[in-house]
Amino acid sequence: MASSKPSAEQTSRRGGSKSPSRQKIEKPKDYRSEGVKNNDIFELPGSDWQILAVLTVLAAIVRLFRIYQPPSVVFDEVHFGGFATKYIKGKFFMDVHPPMAKMLIAAFGWMAGFKGDFDFKDIGNDYVEPGVPYVSMRLFPAICGVLTIPTMFLTLKAFGSRTMSAALGAGLVIFENGLLTNNRLILLDSPLVTTTAFTALAFVCFTNQQEQGPAKAFGPSWWFWLVSTGLGLGATVSIKWVGLFTIAWVGSLTLVQLWVLLGDAKSVSPRIWFKHLFARAFCLIVIPATFYLAMFAIHFLCLVNPGDGDGFMSSEFQATLNSKSMQDVPVNVAYGSRVSLRHHNTQGGYLHSHAHMYPEGSKQQQITLYPHKDENNVWLLENQTQPEGLDGPISGPKAWDTNATWLEDGAIIKLYHIISDRRLHSHDQRPPVTEADWQQEVSAYGFEGFEGDANDLFKVEIVKSMSDGETAKTHVRTIQTKFKLLHIMTGCVLFSHKVKLPEWGFEQQEVTCAKGGSLPNSVWYIEQNEHPALGPDAEKVNYRNPGFLGKFWELQRVMWTTNAGLVESHAWDSRPPSWPILKRGINFWGKDNRQIYLMGNPVIWLASTGAVALYLIVKGLAVLRWQRGYDDYNIQTFKRFDYEVGTTILGWAFHYFPFFLMQRQLFLHHYFPALYFAIMGLSQVYDFVHYRFAALGLSRRPAIGQATAIAFLAISIAVFTMYAPLAYGNPWTKSECSRVKLLDTWDWDCNNFHDDYAQYALQPASATGDVAPTLDTGVPAAPEAVITPKGSEAVAIDGDGNAHLQEGAVREVGLEYRDEEGNLMSPEEVEKIKDQVSFSTKYETRTRIVDDAGNEIPRASMPDGQIKEGQAPPHPDIEGRNPNTAGSEKRQGEAEAEASDAPPTVDAEGGLGKESAGADSPKKARPGSERDEATAKAA
Repeated sequence: MASSKPSAEQTSRRGGSKSPSRQKIEKPKDYRSEGVKNNDIFELPGSDWQILAVLTVLAAIVRLFRIYQPPSVVFDEVHFGGFATKYIKGKFFMDVHPPMAKMLIAAFGWMAGFKGDFDFKDIGNDYVEPGVPYVSMRLFPAICGVLTIPTMFLTLKAFGSRTMSAALGAGLVIFENGLLTNNRLILLDSPLVTTTAFTALAFVCFTNQQEQGPAKAFGPSWWFWLVSTGLGLGATVSIKWVGLFTIAWVGSLTLVQLWVLLGDAKSVSPRIWFKHLFARAFCLIVIPATFYLAMFAIHFLCLVNPGDGDGFMSSEFQATLNSKSMQDVPVNVAYGSRVSLRHHNTQGGYLHSHAHMYPEGSKQQQITLYPHKDENNVWLLENQTQPEGLDGPISGPKAWDTNATWLEDGAIIKLYHIISDRRLHSHDQRPPVTEADWQQEVSAYGFEGFEGDANDLFKVEIVKSMSDGETAKTHVRTIQTKFKLLHIMTGCVLFSHKVKLPEWGFEQQEVTCAKGGSLPNSVWYIEQNEHPALGPDAEKVNYRNPGFLGKFWELQRVMWTTNAGLVESHAWDSRPPSWPILKRGINFWGKDNRQIYLMGNPVIWLASTGAVALYLIVKGLAVLRWQRGYDDYNIQTFKRFDYEVGTTILGWAFHYFPFFLMQRQLFLHHYFPALYFAIMGLSQVYDFVHYRFAALGLSRRPAIGQATAIAFLAISIAVFTMYAPLAYGNPWTKSECSRVKLLDTWDWDCNNFHDDYAQYALQPASATGDVAPTLDTGVPAAPEAVITPKGSEAVAIDGDGNAHLQEGAVREVGLEYRDEEGNLMSPEEVEKIKDQVSFSTKYETRTRIVDDAGNEIPRASMPDGQIKEGQAPPHPDIEGRNPNTAGSEKRQGEAEAEASDAPPTVDAEGGLGKESAGADSPKKARPGSERDEATAKAA
């Protein structure tokens, strides 16, 4: 294609004006970037440090204000406070997050005198009476939250932003309600955002050194910030795996730097380029990996005792814990051996039986998996026929004690339960829980002296691919041989899976006989082995010590599998598309007519999202203009805008878009690292518009930029104060709440608050009596049972002004309708819309005390404080014998017990006959399931 030289007019149109900001700058002869200055934060003027100090003090005041409030367990403090207890007691647990922040929380509690004697079991549990140093434990996340403010300021200065822009960014972080709420509680998001922010600061400072060219390469400052970036990456990924997104952000920009270096053939020789490569590989890969490994090494050193979490781990892993290790055992298994059989796949425990019968089916003795060593786990291996003696067959299960005949592949055996004198048995009977056609019940059947029947016979089938050693593939050997037990009469195999028996089965894991069951769940091995004919010189075996790396990799696999298993819905979860527009928050806590609800500052949230959108629009237009021949990218200021703001928006994208690929439970707080980058991008856009784009004319009028920043910050502070009661758990009124509740999806309930602040003054603080916040559902309210006088006064007022119910009080039943805002609807209003909407009816009991004149007496004047309107939402029991084999059904039973104390709810559309006790309603504050529901699914 022929080309022609552009005319002078075209050159002018494409950016050739003589404005200083649009003049083409002669490109450097090396890899230096155009227009880059030395933005070393250690060389900031004293005025910047004074402003930074003021901002940090202000941040500390905002973060630490009434940090003792509320004095009870809030949201996921259930999890992370409970982990602190386990660290202090040294009990092993399994969590989906790496350990660094959890260990630091435990350290703060330990230094404050916490001895691990509080279990953080339920939301709303009181901290004060048991003397829990919860303020000290909350102090660590709060300090981390404070540190994000100077980090934001310094990062913007390292980008080259003006002091006003840096102060604006720091101020927006201070008065962001969502970050504030998380910073004040025993949660991981605050340290996560802080380490992410520190990594961003270190890498931006390193990039500034890199962009200044060969003169700065490999200098002290260059190395300092590169090493600091590696340490920041290691710390971030050691708190949550979200740190992998930070690694991806730094890694992508590092590749860009190496690509630029590769293009500088004059000043970067191949030797120098590889030096750059190896320096980055060491600092950005080796250092973070070493840091991450070190955190798990400390984690293993702290958790040396068995705990609830060891059930997720292999037998080899468990053997490294105190009291879990076992002595060497004979390796050869013979007829007559007393053995314990362990399930291979689920880590559910040992084949077990106890003197309790199935309530249904055959009603024979139960067979389960039990996670702990117990005499009910011991089985004696019998041949299908009795051995011959001088006088004929030797009877009894001990007939093989005098002669050890090794058990081989294909042997047909019976398993005799020594404690109960019954044998392992299966028949064509559906299991009591898993009623599947391909599964049969397994029981213990027989009595002392009974020789058993054909349904007791099982064939040993060694799984050669899973057995360790050639001998273990032909003979059954302790630990080394993995085998199946095939039921001779029906062709099914002994099977177990992660299904718990109800309370009658002590919540232990179900054992069945499956036809065509999956191989992993049908595999067993022998852990304990004794035989009278085996002397002390018999060949012994034990679990291999996996070592640190073996334990580390196993724990990573379990964490990954568990994290991926968090797919069940949660009452307060949300999806990524709703996060940038702040569509929904999280109910953290509700008590004494106060509430903590994770809610961002709408002004800051939407403005930061707008800044991201603005950059993407400008970037798109610039690319189109570039394709059309315009030379915008030859304009120095625009080029810096594209790279600097683009670097930040890329960080936002890496911390936001990966969540779209996840099917697990997600919450609003997962957006916080991305929010930090969005606020930084907003501040940078402000800086370029008001101070650096000369064509706009604002750079010549700095007062306009200062006034804009001050006004925007003032608006943000005003909005911050409007929603502050939801962050601090302060008193609030229904009217103030309703006035600022702009979206229906902001689903805190304004009806939980008092009508005026005077009622809070009359209300004594209560450590119990939790009032669970409710969602606005747009359904009619429950009928109200009102206590009214009957005959004489139903209420007596004592000398202290307290009200006491008298005998003879009566109850009246009424029906009222409320709209989605909780407003009472008249019968006429209901009649108008009854054909346009559907109603759901909920029955509740509400107590109201009135005097003779019909005036309501405040609840606060009742003896012992406020009348309880509800209970703290039930939380799954975090303690249990084993996460895989115990606790699930028990927790369900506990939840049902609590539910039975509440009035039933009726689904009007489904018919009045369908009642359910709504104890686990999504209207109540619930902790995130990142441990309880998740870890119950670990493979």
